[in-house]
Amino acid sequence: MSLRPLILLVCLTCLIGTAHAEPVTVTIVHFNDLDQMSGSKKRGGIARLAALIKEERSKGGIVLVTFAGDTISPSLMSSLDQGAHMIALLNRLDLTAMSLGNHEFDFGPEITRQRIAEADFPVLSANGKTPDGGLLKGVLPSIVVEAGRFRIGILGLTTVGTMEKSSPGNIVFEDPLKAAESESAALRDAGADLVIALAHTDISEDRQLIHQRAVDILLSGDDHLLITEYDDDMLFVESGAQARWVTVITLNLDEHEHRGNMKFAWSAEYRLADTALVEPDPEMAEAVSWYEVQLDKGLDRELGVTLVRLDSRQAAIRSREAVIANLFTDAIRASTGADISLLNGGGIRADRVYDAGTMLTRRDIQSELPFGNKTMMISVTGQDVVDMLENGFSQIEKSSGRFPHVSGITVTYDPAREPHNRVIEVLRGGTPIDLDATYTLAVNDFLANGGDGYHLFVDKPRIIDEQSALEMTVQIFQYISDRGSISPSIEGRINTISD
Repeated sequence: MSLRPLILLVCLTCLIGTAHAEPVTVTIVHFNDLDQMSGSKKRGGIARLAALIKEERSKGGIVLVTFAGDTISPSLMSSLDQGAHMIALLNRLDLTAMSLGNHEFDFGPEITRQRIAEADFPVLSANGKTPDGGLLKGVLPSIVVEAGRFRIGILGLTTVGTMEKSSPGNIVFEDPLKAAESESAALRDAGADLVIALAHTDISEDRQLIHQRAVDILLSGDDHLLITEYDDDMLFVESGAQARWVTVITLNLDEHEHRGNMKFAWSAEYRLADTALVEPDPEMAEAVSWYEVQLDKGLDRELGVTLVRLDSRQAAIRSREAVIANLFTDAIRASTGADISLLNGGGIRADRVYDAGTMLTRRDIQSELPFGNKTMMISVTGQDVVDMLENGFSQIEKSSGRFPHVSGITVTYDPAREPHNRVIEVLRGGTPIDLDATYTLAVNDFLANGGDGYHLFVDKPRIIDEQSALEMTVQIFQYISDRGSISPSIEGRINTISD
């Protein structure tokens, strides 16, 4: 007997065996950083997202919907209900899983726990730990999803930056790489064929996770990047923000014989879905409309006219003195009677321009300051003031949200110097600040508790503590309405050596 018929028989047997085990197709609809329920007139928002998800599900097959976090804050509505509306709306989407983002902690860990308890979907974070080393109540490190004859493990990760960018209280976020490595190993030991990290991590952490290769797919958020990278054994996706764009991934899961054993294999195709091409889902649009009505009732009250142009775009408020920031810092200093006030540029969020003659409303101010911060007053020394400014200017190259806006002092700094050695001069009343003297500082509770790297404030004496503090927006409402019109200006409060 020749060898050729035997070889043909073996090959035929392989083909027959393969025919009994068709590849499994899985669709993933991925989005991230969605806190604006309505979107813009053209694209984005939860009603368009709902329609897109419904369309993918109508095609049949296995559809996973993944959300990489940031939803409780900082929307306008969240300043009224602390994000409850977003959880209620997300519950209508039948999410596969959501990872915890840093904005889930903007109102403190107790509110985070409340929102998690309200969620009908798994909320994931393998690296967010309580003081006893456990996970926040209601949070899971990972889940396993059945996909035909295959199993997909999904683990959650949250950026370490949450401890500075938000208010997680005593929740600590450990190295996401270590969490990814250990949780991925546990998932594979439990039989997961494919491991996905659903991660609210910044781009530097993303790059490290890609290099690490502990997971097969990284579905990320946080940076609002619209990015997809695929090199056949690692897929990295981030879908912009606010569901303006949504990434739709088609996974092909299969097995191939390798040296007598069946070996798992996967491949991916993907497309960016522009939600400008999607008609909003009527039922979800109706639900959003109900919340908008509730919002309108409290926010359309007129406060006063701005006689000058106000600009809250990121380029204006994270790199130089800004008229709108001068308005806000003056308002909180006047309300508290503090010597000096400080506001971080990252706390101003509406990203818009108000022309001279615009009637400002509560809605406008809430849009600009959506985090629900209170204004505390603390006692600091002149040296503390210098140190806080050094922190504020330390990441000027990154347009960091810690950029300092002030009232009651003027400062000159050199951006070309090394970080934490950039302040040249601080003047109060036209004379150099006394490094040994004590001053009162009005500052929001986020910064007073060490947010955005202002750790020096944590142990400073509280003159107005959190329990006694007023909402910052309420102070600004009052400041504008008392005057009827406002005309803040650039006064040379923040200068570089070239100015």
